[in-house]
Order: sequence, then structure tokens, then C-alpha cells
Amino acid sequence: MVEIKFICDRMLGKLAVWLRISGYDTLYVGDFKIEDEDEFLLRNHTDRVLLTKDRTLFLKSRKAGRRAFLINSNDVADQMRELKDIGVRFQIVMDRCSVCNELLRKPSIEEALAVIREQKLGEDLLEKYELWYCEKCKKLYWMGSHWVNMVRFLKKLED
Repeated sequence: MVEIKFICDRMLGKLAVWLRISGYDTLYVGDFKIEDEDEFLLRNHTDRVLLTKDRTLFLKSRKAGRRAFLINSNDVADQMRELKDIGVRFQIVMDRCSVCNELLRKPSIEEALAVIREQKLGEDLLEKYELWYCEKCKKLYWMGSHWVNMVRFLKKLED
């Protein structure tokens, strides 16, 4: 598991998902019901590195002694490259839910079948794939076509 923790501002939702997929404990401000995003980010979760596209928020954070990193690009691949420059490794780890950031685990047969039936997925998933489960979201993950696309995306990121 990766030890550095992040919190991303509202403009970095896709980056937050990729950080979670890569095993980083990453909060995304869009997951919270808040009125004043800047105040929330400045005052809460101060043990996390703040990732932001907002230069003013970045400067306020640094002035307050908070670890913060200013993301310049609007493109998620370029944002990922910016973080790679400071040592963040992007890979498919599958230990965190990409939706809610909770830790994933292997599902029981009953849990997997419940999700498969509820979402009308093929029951052959149980035999064909290794599964991961988010207890909070009740979401299943497996190495299907989406996985292949993620691997391709990460490969292009390396080129």
C-alpha cells in the first residue's frame, strides 16, 4: 500500500480516480456536501497533500504550512505526468474503490452473486475473473475490457 495521502479539489476528479486506482488514499472534495470548498480544503484533512488547480488556494495552503501541489494542466494524462515528476507511481493496484476510496477486499460468493444479480451482470464473472468488492458502494471490480483500456492508457502515459 502507498503511504502518501492526497485530497483533490473539485477540478481534479479524474485525477482522484487514477490516484485511487494506483493505491493512493485520495479524498475528492466533490464527494463531500460542502458550501465553501476553499475553507474546507484549508481547514480539514491537513495530514493530506492538497492537489489543486487553484493558484490562490495553493498559495494560501503553503502560507498556512500545508503540503500542497499546484496542478497546471487540464488534461488528466498531463496531470498524471506532473505528479510522476514528483515521484507518484501510476499503476493498477486495485486495493481502493475508485468511487469512494474505501479499501477493497475479495467478496464472498454470496456478496458477488448479490451484486451480479442486482446489476444483471453475467454469472460467469465468478469463474472467469478475479473479483474485488467495495463494501461501502457494493461495487464489484474485475479485469475485464475496462481493465485492458486502463493498462493501455498507462502504457501511453509512459511513452
